[in-house]
Amino acid sequence: MSLRLHAVALTTALSLLAGCQHGAVRPAPDDNLNAVLWMQSSAEYAAGTRQAYRAAAERLDQALADPDWSALAPGERPASGAGRRPAVVLDVDETVLDNSPYQARLVRDGAEFDEATWAAWVAEASARPVPGVLDFAREASERGVTLLYVSNRTEEQQAATLRNLRSAGLPVVDETVFLGKGMEVEGCRQESSSDKHCRRQWVGQRYRVLMQFGDQLGDFVRVEPNSPAHRRGLVETHGDWFGERWWILPNPSYGDWQPAVFDNQWSRPAAERRAAKRDALETAR
Repeated sequence: MSLRLHAVALTTALSLLAGCQHGAVRPAPDDNLNAVLWMQSSAEYAAGTRQAYRAAAERLDQALADPDWSALAPGERPASGAGRRPAVVLDVDETVLDNSPYQARLVRDGAEFDEATWAAWVAEASARPVPGVLDFAREASERGVTLLYVSNRTEEQQAATLRNLRSAGLPVVDETVFLGKGMEVEGCRQESSSDKHCRRQWVGQRYRVLMQFGDQLGDFVRVEPNSPAHRRGLVETHGDWFGERWWILPNPSYGDWQPAVFDNQWSRPAAERRAAKRDALETAR
């Protein structure tokens, strides 16, 4: 073999070896990479959340002045809100507190959500406020409106959550403003502990709810069954409420829209769930 051919062969072999080594350590693609990075680094995300909270603040006086104004869906509110204190209902995660660092850790580690890592993150109580929420909270508090946090964090996570809310600058009147997952409401039956239907009923019996804020459809109305078609139908039914009484915050990272496309079967292997999501893509109209 000539020196020239030997050099070419050696270079090719080294390239193949380097490629194999590189391929061995390269992490698998993470579907959440762009979503988390967008929430953390894009100007558009912060603009969108500020826009929602600013527009909501401009509606506060109108909502307070109208005694018949209610942001609870029919069936979750009493016949009249007369004499009840005004309140707004807010989800916590990705509505009030930004948990994108937790999501970023999952991307970094090639991991999926699990209760242990989530509990550790909640215990840190280090989540920052979602852009715009502090200004809205101040406007609402100055008008005598109570902020209620209806969250699917568990009752056991109440103390850490309230500590985080306070450190982030959000008003916390007392511990009763946190209504967590697992809270039992007398006389109300719910399909799952994460369903907020009963907790919203509890709120409606005590407050006149002016507005609701969330990043998931279930933060506003009961979603059963959880299918793409039913979810779209609920938005059509309540379409006039969004941007008036209901305010939705952007969250492309996670949510019940995801399991809706794989029949809510979280027990399926990750590869099967991912394949179902790919199959749900529409490439033509």
